Amino acid sequence: MPKTYVIDTNVLIQAPYAIECFQENQVVLPLVVLEELDGLKKAEGEKEANAREAIRRLEKFRLAGDLLQGVTMQNGGVIRIEPNCVNVELPEHMPDNRVDNRILKVCKGLQEKENKVILVTKDIVLRMKAQILSLESEDFTTEQVSSEGAQYSGRTECYTSSEKFKDFKKKGIALECLYQVDGQGISSVPSLTENEFVILRDDQSIKKTHLGRVEKGKLIPLQFQKTKPYGVSPRNVGQYFLQEALMMDAAQTPLVIVKGMAGTAKTFYSLAVGLEKIVNQFTGEYRRIVISRPNAQFDSDIGFLPGDEQEKISPLMRPIIDNLEQLIDSNEEERYKNEKELRGKIEEIFDRGIIQAEAMNFIRGRSFINTYLIIDEAQNMTPNQIKGIITRAGKGTKIILLGDPNQIDCPFLDERTNGLSYASEHMRGSSLCCQITLTADECERSELAMDAVKRL
Repeated sequence: MPKTYVIDTNVLIQAPYAIECFQENQVVLPLVVLEELDGLKKAEGEKEANAREAIRRLEKFRLAGDLLQGVTMQNGGVIRIEPNCVNVELPEHMPDNRVDNRILKVCKGLQEKENKVILVTKDIVLRMKAQILSLESEDFTTEQVSSEGAQYSGRTECYTSSEKFKDFKKKGIALECLYQVDGQGISSVPSLTENEFVILRDDQSIKKTHLGRVEKGKLIPLQFQKTKPYGVSPRNVGQYFLQEALMMDAAQTPLVIVKGMAGTAKTFYSLAVGLEKIVNQFTGEYRRIVISRPNAQFDSDIGFLPGDEQEKISPLMRPIIDNLEQLIDSNEEERYKNEKELRGKIEEIFDRGIIQAEAMNFIRGRSFINTYLIIDEAQNMTPNQIKGIITRAGKGTKIILLGDPNQIDCPFLDERTNGLSYASEHMRGSSLCCQITLTADECERSELAMDAVKRL
């Protein structure tokens, strides 16, 4: 039986194509949603772009028929605008002048004459208010991925025979020669994906391990295990895997997705490999390092801040500077004795164009060639923004997406709907993408940081 979905504005602002995602059902847009879209079409950044895109899609349907009566879409569903329901009564504590309450009026009015009405909104509070009125509501689930525990981590553990284990570094191992053991001691053939990292154990001596990566139906040894990019050595298994993903040629793996808690050295290691490639071992592979950090409020307000682009985004780049201070001067005892000299070294890197900081708002529409592009805090991006970034990659460019899906500052995003998790699940198994999730045990910031990650 067809359902009626009432769409909130915030769904269209995050996913302008959402109206075409409800199959052979009826999609209703309250008139107040059109008013909000009209008000947002002159906003800044992603909101403005998505509002305009949603309006253009609605215009396509308007030209095809009467939106008040309903227009049939290609998927068999019907899209229509609902201007009525103004006389529907809500409880006194829900005033008519609130946009959310006007949407609830439409839902309540339609509920009296439609088979099944469902409000679709990314606003948790609005879903709570809907429940108070006995209205059914849900999040926009098309872009949702699995919950955190079920998401792809890019790494696993396998066993093999002693004979195969001994020959691993010379010949690699065919995937059919590997097996895994569950908690009950039952073995099974692993289902491995391209570029997945593996801790390989000798089944006769499980303390013996090798590290490998899946490539074309075979488990092969890590190529860069002994490398020390910019003098940095891996301190744990996760960092060995991370180093491999970052050091691999951009032509082979132009996309690297790294998830991990605070203190797992995601940004630090990414910068170290970038500097190694450009400063220490310059082969022309990359022209520069470009760094961007999305911020829920800053990106939309950047145009109103004083100064040029670099002055505007400098507050967001402070974590990058902190990492560079450790990389530029590896001597912990001497590093901060001459702050002016240390600051001068970092300024030189920016002045020479080795590292460039970009506002996320200004990356739209650009094409990056031979660039080592780091997107830090990518969990604060929407799936649409992530898609826009990845499609900016030109020839010879490597994109590194870093973030922690548990630390999201952007409204209407969570661990299942943020762009980082979305990219991770959809790029799983791609031969052009390497992924690694760093664990709490691999926090290297300090003993306190590791303890806090586990306890808090």
